[in-house]
Amino acid sequence: MKSAILAALFVAGATAAQAQGIEGVFQTQPNDQGQIGMVQFFDCGGKYCGKLVRSFDSSGKEIPSKNIGKNIVSNMTDQGDGKFGGGTIWDPGSDKTYKSKMQLNGKTLDVSGCVAIFCKTQKWTRAQ
Repeated sequence: MKSAILAALFVAGATAAQAQGIEGVFQTQPNDQGQIGMVQFFDCGGKYCGKLVRSFDSSGKEIPSKNIGKNIVSNMTDQGDGKFGGGTIWDPGSDKTYKSKMQLNGKTLDVSGCVAIFCKTQKWTRAQ
């Protein structure tokens, strides 16, 4: 009986985490200058987009950015099982836009993007 209750609680917890999906705020990995961004994901016409909402320097101090409010992630399609694809990610530092895919694993979002044969990957962490 105890094991059945524990199994039910485990499934309920996993379902709740999955239901949260991609919406919310994720912290990026530091860029080449050590700056960190906070990206808020939201529904944009049945797909997902993410806009830069805050920016921090390498010491953790919040800094102004002309990119606050701009979409960093655009047109991601939920492919199920925490996978998102078919969209793009814009890197404001290099002003390059990458074809992208993402995988949500708990509180970590594995983000990868490519321009031609050049690819970048990062792990973003859920902040909220």
